[in-house]
Amino acid sequence: MVEDHETGCWGCGLRLLLPSYSPIFKCGWCGAITTQNERKCETKYLWWRHARDRCFVCVLLGFMLFVICGGVWAVYPVVFSISYFCGIFHSSITVILSMITLSMFSLAAFNSPGTPPIIEWGSYPVVGKGYLENYTFCHYCSKPKSPRAHHCSSCGMCILDMDHHCPFIGNCVGAGNHRYFIAFLVSAVVSTIYVSIMSAFAVWHIWPPLPTRSLGDLSGMNSYMAWRIFKELIFALLSSALLLSPRGLVLVYLFFSSVSVEMGLIVLLLQQLCYIYQGKTYISHLNSQGGDEAGEKDCKNILRFFGCPYTVSRYLPNVWNTPKRHNK
Repeated sequence: MVEDHETGCWGCGLRLLLPSYSPIFKCGWCGAITTQNERKCETKYLWWRHARDRCFVCVLLGFMLFVICGGVWAVYPVVFSISYFCGIFHSSITVILSMITLSMFSLAAFNSPGTPPIIEWGSYPVVGKGYLENYTFCHYCSKPKSPRAHHCSSCGMCILDMDHHCPFIGNCVGAGNHRYFIAFLVSAVVSTIYVSIMSAFAVWHIWPPLPTRSLGDLSGMNSYMAWRIFKELIFALLSSALLLSPRGLVLVYLFFSSVSVEMGLIVLLLQQLCYIYQGKTYISHLNSQGGDEAGEKDCKNILRFFGCPYTVSRYLPNVWNTPKRHNK
């Protein structure tokens, strides 16, 4: 016969008689979830994680400043030589995109990702019935953890609505800075697309002439002739690239780097919007794998995420919301 034993709820302090094989139990009064035989965890090498994340932030800031300053140095003379209006227009777009991207990055990196609310616990008189429903106890922070919170080992704290820990912003993405993170991704994607377009436009105007030989009559085009033309163009492109000025080399590097970065940012942005559309975060998506729990997929989740809890139809005239008439 399995012997019962007496244990206590961390939330309200009530003593309960439970079977010895119950590793996890839920209090019938306050609803708190207790895990037995769980030792207090100690945070190790937290300073190293903070230093690592800050180094990533410095590297990313340096890369962003290099793209901005390199684009200004390489593109501006070419654009202003074409037209004064093009130069002014390009300058305005560059300043706007740079300010938005850097400000959104700073807000996402240095804003608090969101901490769980501070509540009273540990005593039966102050904890009402169902007051700690589905709360668990964080042995890292030594305080209650709400169902929507997750402990981040890199930050050393519990984060409300944690999505993931991003080393590139040196911070967690949670309820406090998730909007800024999405806004940074959008502005970064638009900025990299603009950089790739302008760098390709500038390279097109300063690229040396291609030293191609005469290909003769192209009327009888076949596979051999197509392969010959392709090799001729590749060799001409490589030979003319050796004559590029330092400005042209910077433009080529900006083009390829911006294209590669924008591809990764687009994938990350689409993944984030997909989770928001499902009403989940990345952490909650991982926790729901293999379970029957399914979130409500709706565009209202995206509107609610960006601070618009109502649909656009709420602001339309009442004529669009009138009930349909059924003819007998």
